[in-house]
Amino acid sequence: MAQQYEQLLLKNQICFPLYACGRKIVGAYTPYLKPLGLTYTQYIVLMVLWEHRSVNVGQLGATLLLDAGTLTPLLKRMEQAGLVTRARSAEDERVTIVTITKKGDALKEKCKDIPLAMSQENDCLTDKEQAELYRILYKLLGEGGKS
Repeated sequence: MAQQYEQLLLKNQICFPLYACGRKIVGAYTPYLKPLGLTYTQYIVLMVLWEHRSVNVGQLGATLLLDAGTLTPLLKRMEQAGLVTRARSAEDERVTIVTITKKGDALKEKCKDIPLAMSQENDCLTDKEQAELYRILYKLLGEGGKS
C-alpha cells in the first residue's frame, strides 16, 4: 500500500528515536534506583540538591526543564520520604525553597557509582560520539551545547 504522506511515516520522525532512547535510558536507571526507593526524576532532583544544597522551585524547574505541575507532587513525595524540606522564602513568601535533608544527602554515597555503571551499560558510543550527542541534544534544547 502506497503511503500518501511520507512525512507521517514513523521512520521519518526524529522525535521517535529521541523518545525511545529517552525511555530506554531512564529505564536502565531503574535497577539502580528502585532499591533506593527513587524514581529517575527524584534522582535528578537530588543531583541538583547535592550540588546546590538549596534551590527555589522555579530554579529547580528551569534546571530540570520541569513545570510546577510536575515538581509540586514530586517534591511533596520527596518531603514525605524525608529527603527534602520545602519552606517559603523569608524574602518572598510566593517562592518555595527546597533543601536537601541529611537523609537525602546520605543517598549521595549510595548513588555515587550509578553514572559509571550507566556509562558501562551504554558503551555503544565512543567518548567522542557521546560528547557530540551531548552537544547536539543541548543544541536541540536551545542551550547551545553545554560543556
